[in-house]
Amino acid sequence: MTQELTKANINLYAVLRNLEDLCELDKDMKTLIKNISMRIKFVVKNGPKGYLSFEDGTCTFSKILDKCNIILYFKSPHHFNQMIDGKANPIPLKGLTKISFLKNEFITLTDKLSYYLKPTPSLLENETYLKNNTILTAYTAFFALAQVGNTDPIGKLSAKRIPDGIINVSITESNTGIHLIAKNGHLKAKKGLSSKNRASMTFSDIITTNKILTGQIDTYSCIATQKLQMKGYIPMLDNMNKLLGLVSSYLQ
Repeated sequence: MTQELTKANINLYAVLRNLEDLCELDKDMKTLIKNISMRIKFVVKNGPKGYLSFEDGTCTFSKILDKCNIILYFKSPHHFNQMIDGKANPIPLKGLTKISFLKNEFITLTDKLSYYLKPTPSLLENETYLKNNTILTAYTAFFALAQVGNTDPIGKLSAKRIPDGIINVSITESNTGIHLIAKNGHLKAKKGLSSKNRASMTFSDIITTNKILTGQIDTYSCIATQKLQMKGYIPMLDNMNKLLGLVSSYLQ
């Protein structure tokens, strides 16, 4: 049950959350939602809840939103995970007249997200695809890291060892920035960099980031060549890296 909950949290707060960034990175997806005004609420019994809002060509993910057009209910974290895997359907509680959006535009968006998050060697040869894949993978990994630290039994042990404070994570070659907030053993990931960070992890370029996140090269060799820089209060980074190692088992 705990693993199903962690996976459900990752699927909503790290994977589906990525639709926000997909619509910024991919021009076709931005055009697809250009004239759409729609708010979807996801409710998982004994699990996460969140909202995807489509407005004026942008997509925004939030945990708090007052109004929605569609409510999708899931009987359990397992039910939600099955939906993400294409093995189950949600239970619509509101918005039956809006189902066409779910069957058309929304499916197109999630298919395109899957396209970027499940690369092939030939696709990665394309510079634009490589950049989009790397940015979306980075967002997925670090937002997932917070969920692993908050609900996975082993992950919680590492999270409790992270001293209170903020860790910035960035890719120099792009505008990608994430900061991880640690407080009393609880983790929260947010987009953007913080001016109040105690530690930072900086990837020098897209290719290095991609290879580190996919396990093709180790972090120590990249630190030696300064393609990966870690600064500040190192105990924060050491325990964060242990959590990052657990993330891959949920994202396979």
